[in-house]
Amino acid sequence: MKVRIGIALGQWPNRDLQPSAIVDLVDFFESLDVDSLWVSDRLVSSALTLEPITFLSFIAGRLRHMKLGTSTLVLPTRNPIVLAKELATLDFLSQGRLFPAIGLGGEESKDLQAVGSHKKERAGRTDEMIMLMRRLWTEEQVTFTGKYFAVEDATIMPRPWQKEGPPIWIGGRSEAALRRTGRLGDGWLVSSVSPDEVEAGIRSIRRYAAAANREVPEDHYGVLIPFYFADNVEKACEIAGRSIRPRADLPTTEFTAFGTPDQVRAKVQAYINAGATKFIMRPCGPFNSWRAQSEMLAREIIRPLQTRDV
Repeated sequence: MKVRIGIALGQWPNRDLQPSAIVDLVDFFESLDVDSLWVSDRLVSSALTLEPITFLSFIAGRLRHMKLGTSTLVLPTRNPIVLAKELATLDFLSQGRLFPAIGLGGEESKDLQAVGSHKKERAGRTDEMIMLMRRLWTEEQVTFTGKYFAVEDATIMPRPWQKEGPPIWIGGRSEAALRRTGRLGDGWLVSSVSPDEVEAGIRSIRRYAAAANREVPEDHYGVLIPFYFADNVEKACEIAGRSIRPRADLPTTEFTAFGTPDQVRAKVQAYINAGATKFIMRPCGPFNSWRAQSEMLAREIIRPLQTRDV
């Protein structure tokens, strides 16, 4: 199996960032041989958060090598026909570089309410959307009747560049998310978890997949990890810790890669040992440090670890 390391861009720390600064940073990532770029999804927010499909479509024409991912796309806020068409078009134009990870939306998010979708329906809507979009990507004249969505003799073109459509990775660390990954997902992308939790999650997904007579590929287990290089963990936490959403039951240092290059590399290696092979590293700290932090990531983490056999 091969290790792949990408970079995540979520909420931008500065609300007054100019488009040129964002685009220049993305161009810089590709020059560093970063494997992939992942963007988050938030409709209603006071922070600067770019709409992911629009953003990825804009930069897809600039990039020649980096893959494009969502981390994670909140399915219950969207219409499955429109979304299937958007994702198919983006995958076609980028020649198969699209990797959408999807989720249900956080409990504290206002996005579902903003679009008139009820939280109690989000799991059912997500399951139906996954099934319907896969059929639209691979079949002609799709007829589908579900609890939330229905179409008759629907066909979309162009087809995605990837033969079976973009692989759908499931986000989340709950037992329901693990079950959904085993039952419907092509991969698992999780954040705010320790290496031990990743190892346990992979075991659960394999068990759920076997119960559904499915298999999730061994190299389709991924982790999003906030990172920040500093002289030590304490200094990194002082500078970048405010940008991390805490967990009441787990110290922040257990699910972040903070500290010296050796410490950051050791943390990524611990996740590799737990069974993960795909990594999305999220830069923390002030925006004016992201370029230097990413350059260090490329030198100290990506080059030693990416693409090697494990």
